Amino acid sequence: MKTEKEKMLAGEPYDCGDKELITRWHKAKQLQKEYNNTPSDDAEKLSALLDELIGSRGENVWISAPFFVDYGENIHIGKNVEINMNCVFLDCNTISIGDFSGIGPGVHIYTVFHPTRPSERLSKGSNFWKSQTASVHIGKNVWIGGGSIILPGVTIGDGATIGAGSVVTHDIPPYCLAVGNPAIIKKRLDL
Repeated sequence: MKTEKEKMLAGEPYDCGDKELITRWHKAKQLQKEYNNTPSDDAEKLSALLDELIGSRGENVWISAPFFVDYGENIHIGKNVEINMNCVFLDCNTISIGDFSGIGPGVHIYTVFHPTRPSERLSKGSNFWKSQTASVHIGKNVWIGGGSIILPGVTIGDGATIGAGSVVTHDIPPYCLAVGNPAIIKKRLDL
């Protein structure tokens, strides 16, 4: 029998109120608060907090505070990645970001979703809505402009650029510029 966490990571309906999940959620909130309140020039402390907060990261990862997560441990970041301030990563499933990528300020990445029909959202015996997840994968050398939203299940290919304020509802192929709500491909980019 699968745990609620295993169901969550498999994209199956799961109970957000599960003790193991809630315990990690609270731990992530504690760590993100400490990270967000640490002076930006205290590299040693920031690094130690990131090691506890996120699943993995390469060298030269810069995340500007404030930074907000659900669990943190499902976030995997490559090397030489910059994530600007006020980003929200709802990592109920895997969020992976490739090497040399940049995430603008106020970017939201969501891996969790809920039924659209109101009658299907409520869980008997739980204070939480029914939830499911789908991972988000961002390739290498991707630029995501400020204020963009990446929805569950999206893959953004290597070398892509997402214009500021875009809502990415579907996969974006490598080396494309996509903008708008919903984001549409405007052109192919030179390598």
